[in-house]
Amino acid sequence: MTGGTIHHSHKPVNWLAEVPEYQGILSWLTSIDHKQLGILYIMSALGFLVLGAVLGLTMRLQLMFPMNHLVTQEAYNQIFTMHGTTMVFFVGMPLLFGFAVYLTPLMIGARDMAFPRLNSYGFWVYLFGAIMLFFSFLAGGGPSAGWFAYPPLSEKGYLFNNGQNYWALSLFVTGIGSVATGLNLIVTILTMRAPGMTLKRVPLFVWMILMDGFLVIFSLPALNASLVMILFDRILNTHFFDATMGGSPLLWQHFFWFFGHPEVYILILPGWGAISEVIPVFSRKLLFGAGVMAASTVAITFLSFGVWVHHMFAVGLGFAPLYIFAVTSLLIAVPTGIKVWSWLATMWGGKLKFTVAMLHSMAFLIQFTIGGLGGVAFAVIPIDWQLTDSYFVVAHFHYVLIGGLVFSLIAGIYYWYPKATGRMLSETLGKWHFWLMIIGFNGTFFVMHILGILGMPRRVWTYPAGMPGWSELNFFSTCCSFVLVASMLLFVYNLFWSFYHGKIAGPNPWNAWTLEWLAESPPIAENFERVPVVRSRRPLWDLQYGSGGDGEEHHA
Repeated sequence: MTGGTIHHSHKPVNWLAEVPEYQGILSWLTSIDHKQLGILYIMSALGFLVLGAVLGLTMRLQLMFPMNHLVTQEAYNQIFTMHGTTMVFFVGMPLLFGFAVYLTPLMIGARDMAFPRLNSYGFWVYLFGAIMLFFSFLAGGGPSAGWFAYPPLSEKGYLFNNGQNYWALSLFVTGIGSVATGLNLIVTILTMRAPGMTLKRVPLFVWMILMDGFLVIFSLPALNASLVMILFDRILNTHFFDATMGGSPLLWQHFFWFFGHPEVYILILPGWGAISEVIPVFSRKLLFGAGVMAASTVAITFLSFGVWVHHMFAVGLGFAPLYIFAVTSLLIAVPTGIKVWSWLATMWGGKLKFTVAMLHSMAFLIQFTIGGLGGVAFAVIPIDWQLTDSYFVVAHFHYVLIGGLVFSLIAGIYYWYPKATGRMLSETLGKWHFWLMIIGFNGTFFVMHILGILGMPRRVWTYPAGMPGWSELNFFSTCCSFVLVASMLLFVYNLFWSFYHGKIAGPNPWNAWTLEWLAESPPIAENFERVPVVRSRRPLWDLQYGSGGDGEEHHA
């Protein structure tokens, strides 16, 4: 690259096996390179996604007909516990960390993470913890108290097998790895940015990863503390959560949801970051109100620690805390709404290009908004009292986490796959995947809003025949869940097929303007040959067109 222009060597590098640093299984098992660890995180998450989907599909088959006995009640309890735990901790968290550790150094012009070995430690600790939980099935049975593990259901007096012990140990171990990775991301972003890249100029994705890091290091210790307490209750016969011996089951709920509600934003912020990169590129416009978007992320980070009690409106805390937390829960909708309007304003008047990444981004906007409106409904105390622990909650939760997290990160995968592999994902297969996913997702989960309003409680193993609408809606939901699974299988097929047969991508196939597109595809060992001085939010645009930057180069 020479002054004011972008030059790439155009080596015949087009897939990972041709890059020396990616060759051989030992290079992956011993790697401290952020790109390999990012890919390992994402591939592990996709593997656990398959397990979680199988568990979810089994639940839908069980509920497809009234009085069904496909699985026993005890097996069903273990299945829905493992489904929720897997999807939140072993799919959502590693997916976001995969994106974060792969992209953050590239987007800020760094060679690697601040602590590469700590980065490796975080991944292997997470994987060890996840495998430990599934090992519980070979050690007497899995956990069955739900992914929220409310006492007294999770206490030894109700669950005698070791599954719940494995559950607590597993999440404790993965939590340690998550805090290590969160701290590493914060230090990397604050200390290793390219010359000229002030915090005002970092891409929105990086800004949201920075806020995500703070959420992780402040919320996960609360969960880990409560996990130790419940292990002490179960193994050492303490009584932190045993009401008959002076303990309090509500204490667990306070700890759990103090972590649990920020956890929703821990999972979603990277997805929002991905959307904030995809929409401007395929609208050919700068992100509208980027400064306000960054400020709204900070507001959400603070407010997310002040809303946990809205998960506990029905437990009888008294009116004063209910009113306070209802207000804070409604307030958090304001910065969230600012983001939605900023993305819409970015598209308004833009030259929209409907790639698969863009389609997923637009679907995210619609479905996350539906999920967000459900969240506003739960902030209204009388509505919460009517709908809590009903299937309306299940619908809301999946619209937020699949509509908000999965759609946005899949948009990110279609967008950044060429950077990681050197090849393009098939747009034809991608559009089939997109439309099947839209049909399957909405068919499976939207009807659950109606089931909740009709009074169907969540976490039930089966239900009697003759309940109004329950049989028909559950049958329809289960049929659509097969469409959703088929769409994900097509997506996985596209990932593998395109890896070998996809179109050669080149360094910047989307004509994007953030620094990761300056690197080769896939990037070389230390990411860049040279990194330019950053003079705006779009350094590649400045280099290529000379607007806002002078093209001065800097040896990084």
